[in-house]
Amino acid sequence: MRQFKFAAALLAAAFLASCGGDVKPQFTSLVSFGDSLSDVGTYAVGTVAQLGGGKYTINGPDGKNWIELMAPKFGLSAPCPAQTGLDGDAAQGFSVPVTNSTNCTAYAQGGARVTDPVGPGNKLLGGVNAILGQLTVPVATQIQTHLTRKGGSFGGSEIVFVLAGGNDVFIQLATLSATVAAGGDANAASTAAVTAMGTAGTQLAGYIKNQIVAKGAKYVAVINLPDVSKTPFALAESAQTQALINTMVTTFNAQLSAGLSGVDVLTIDAYTASRDESANPAKYGFTNTTSPACDLAPQKNPLGSSLVCTRNNLIAGSVDNYEFADGVHPTPYGYRVLADLVTAELAKKGWL
Repeated sequence: MRQFKFAAALLAAAFLASCGGDVKPQFTSLVSFGDSLSDVGTYAVGTVAQLGGGKYTINGPDGKNWIELMAPKFGLSAPCPAQTGLDGDAAQGFSVPVTNSTNCTAYAQGGARVTDPVGPGNKLLGGVNAILGQLTVPVATQIQTHLTRKGGSFGGSEIVFVLAGGNDVFIQLATLSATVAAGGDANAASTAAVTAMGTAGTQLAGYIKNQIVAKGAKYVAVINLPDVSKTPFALAESAQTQALINTMVTTFNAQLSAGLSGVDVLTIDAYTASRDESANPAKYGFTNTTSPACDLAPQKNPLGSSLVCTRNNLIAGSVDNYEFADGVHPTPYGYRVLADLVTAELAKKGWL
């Protein structure tokens, strides 16, 4: 009888394991790779910190982005930036030595691209970019840094989030504009921009497959690129440019998806969600999805960015349920909606 009960218990355990059962994984840490949408404070130093900023939203006690909102759902402590610092204008307080925090695993940085180390805000782009001097360490390097710190592999008990691609859109748009301004062919430049976005999507999929999953990560959630063409930044452009941006985003997402086919990751469709939010804002509790909540005038916001936006430099009126803080970054409420999407998909997967 005792042997029968033991065998039955093994069979039950095997069945639960095969169908997922209701046993949820116990994550030991949260690891995030990406850009400003997931940056928990890389640039919260120097003048940025003095202005009350540091994250790309409405900064303050409740100014949390989606990564910060996800951590307590797993019973984990607040994520901290793996690297901090600025490489900008010292006279304005934007030159702060880089500090690497080996116990922190939130690698995402504002301005980061998928592969190229020079993203928006990097001093090598010159002009206003040189004032702030964002580090813009790309996702490819972020992953390698984590692997180096952890002996070349993931432990298997981490929850890993990846969200990137937006800064590749912005750089490609800037390249297109410069090409046209110099007398280049607009159609050829547009085609090149779309092609470059497809390449970035393929590259990101490769990093996830070969440098994250193949290196031992068992719980990887990949959030595709939201529709940048529905942001206030894009809505201020021509219909033709908006259509191009959408094509760039869909091409990136298609190549990301194709590259992850057959790879054991959870893909979360933020693109479709963002389009629905734009079309049906009331469904999500948004009161505005087309204009920024932050007052970006120079006298109110010296960087013209949500990076230094606080409750002290918002537009007049209630903005608690605005979707965007600036031209492209969500408000705390906007991030909560994204976190809700991620939470729902993780729950379906049995990870929450």
